[in-house]
Amino acid sequence: MSIVLVGAPGSGKSTVGALLAERLGHRFVDVDAVIVSATGREISDIFAVDGEAAFRELEREHTLAALQEADTVVSLGGGAVMNDQIRDALGGHQVVWLQVPPGVAADRVGMNVARPLLLGNVRGRLAQLLRERTPLYEAVATHPVDASEGDAEAVTARVLEKLGIDR
Repeated sequence: MSIVLVGAPGSGKSTVGALLAERLGHRFVDVDAVIVSATGREISDIFAVDGEAAFRELEREHTLAALQEADTVVSLGGGAVMNDQIRDALGGHQVVWLQVPPGVAADRVGMNVARPLLLGNVRGRLAQLLRERTPLYEAVATHPVDASEGDAEAVTARVLEKLGIDR
């Protein structure tokens, strides 16, 4: 069984995921990083040249593969939960939803051009994405965790506590 992290861009999935995997002695898989490694291209380039649909197909393929691995902490892209197959595949996994309000996520993301869906009005776009995705995060999450306060270590400690793991 994998532990899967979901949440908005800027919620801390990659940072907390790496810390969580280290604490548990598990392998860490950041699906966005896997896509970059597999294609040799940045996410923003895939969006710009091939379009969002092409990126979402790569995301689906690599997410489903990552979810087959045991003893793994998997960080999903913020929009992965929009895919029916991915949502179905999350059943049977511990799914941690790192919850942050749009303002906190925007402060963390800044003007990061590597996040193509956030170009322009970052705060407004994040608020819109959260309105669209929050019901999906709620549907798949087995463990919602407030990730809006404290550093990554503190959030990781809250995740471990929520999972009932003493480390």
